[in-house]
Amino acid sequence: MVQEHLKLYDHPLLAFSARENNGAIEVLIDLKNSSVPVHTYVLPIHPRDLDHPQFAWHLQRQLYDGLHDYFIEMFIRTPQDRNADRNTDRNIDRSLDPGAESDEKGS
Repeated sequence: MVQEHLKLYDHPLLAFSARENNGAIEVLIDLKNSSVPVHTYVLPIHPRDLDHPQFAWHLQRQLYDGLHDYFIEMFIRTPQDRNADRNTDRNIDRSLDPGAESDEKGS
C-alpha cells in the first residue's frame, strides 16, 4: 500500500521506496545520482497511520516533514558549529595562557 502511494511522487533529485523492517513499514528517501556520500533517510510509518481513513494525506505530511529533516541532516557545517569551534579555540588558547585561568576566577 505504501509503495503504491510512493509511486505517485516523482522528484528529479530524490528516490522513494518502502520496506518492511521487523513488522514495521519504513519509507526510504535517497538522492538520485549523488556524487557525494549521503545517507539514506528512513521514515518509520506507524501502524495507526496505515489504517487511518486519510492515509494519503498523513503519508504526504510525513514525507514532506521527512524531506525537511533529511536536507537539514545533510549540512556538513552550520553557524552553530562555527561558534562551537570558536569556543573550543578560545578554550585551547586559554589553556595555553597560564594567567588566563586566574583572571577568570577573579584572582
